[in-house]
Amino acid sequence: MAAMESTGPYWKPLYNILEMEGLPAMVVNAAHMKALPGRKTDVADAAWMADLLQHGLLRASFIPDRKQRELREMTRYRKSRAEERAREVNRLQKILEGANIKLASSLSDITGQAANAMLRLVTEDKPITAASVAACMQRSMKSSAQQLQRSLDGVVTALQRELIGEILHTIQQQSEQITRLDSLIERYMDDAYTQASDALDAMPGIAQVSARVILAEIGVDMTRFPSANHLCSWAGICPGNNESAGKRKSGRTTAGNATLKSTIVQCAVVAVKNKNSYFYAQYQRLVVRRGKNRAIVAVAHSMMIAIYHVLSGNAFHDLGADYYNSFNTQKKIDSYLSKLKNLGWSPGATDSSA
Repeated sequence: MAAMESTGPYWKPLYNILEMEGLPAMVVNAAHMKALPGRKTDVADAAWMADLLQHGLLRASFIPDRKQRELREMTRYRKSRAEERAREVNRLQKILEGANIKLASSLSDITGQAANAMLRLVTEDKPITAASVAACMQRSMKSSAQQLQRSLDGVVTALQRELIGEILHTIQQQSEQITRLDSLIERYMDDAYTQASDALDAMPGIAQVSARVILAEIGVDMTRFPSANHLCSWAGICPGNNESAGKRKSGRTTAGNATLKSTIVQCAVVAVKNKNSYFYAQYQRLVVRRGKNRAIVAVAHSMMIAIYHVLSGNAFHDLGADYYNSFNTQKKIDSYLSKLKNLGWSPGATDSSA
């Protein structure tokens, strides 16, 4: 048995060799075996780690198999490319604002096919008329050709035209690269990952792209996590414990898998917009007293618990938006009646303004 400290990506080459040779190895969180201050050297750390390993006092970190690690590399790279594309779109919007082009006020997506064709009119310094704009439009657009023409009527210099053209070319290249990565990820996924991805896609707020990222981070075998709470703790979306002298201090979320945490929080933001889902009801119940950020993290926590059970072989069943109204009904009625009485209402009273 060999043990090594988890320090960035530097454990991966040695772990790959030990895995190929069939030697058991574990990667240990450095925070779990800190040495005393003033006595820390690399040699002392190695000796201390060997002593802890000999007495069985080390807890191995979760290291997925090679197939899942490779899938992780692809999904994380795809995520970074999507984030870079978003930054490039922001740069485009900044240039357009500086050139007095208000296309974002008329179109929700300035990188779509129609918007791209309209911006090509700007970069090629062609006359922008209602007819030329109408030729670029799609039937689903709500804005008229005259409105779009006015939004494209800016003060654009020759240098700004070149910059807009370069940024559009970069965005197109990045979009094509993301498409190729999606095809590569889809080819690499076997039947188990494909079925699990389809099962997660049935949940509100989770699409195929997010489902693939989640599966790349946690895998399809939930036996490696003792319970759903362990999975939530590993993902870093459950409250931390910080209590001293009987007083509970800050319970901010623990540090976990950054990629998984950001992905599931983004899914929670989308899920709370579905007014027919339980996640919407949970968000509305918490946001009034806990705030938006805490409510979103609580929804993400519930979604991670649901993901654990779905990947354990259970079909997803949405509890519905009226879940919290299905119990303690009389207590809720009494509470609302009490509030009405405090406002001056009484049984049998009529509206004086009627």
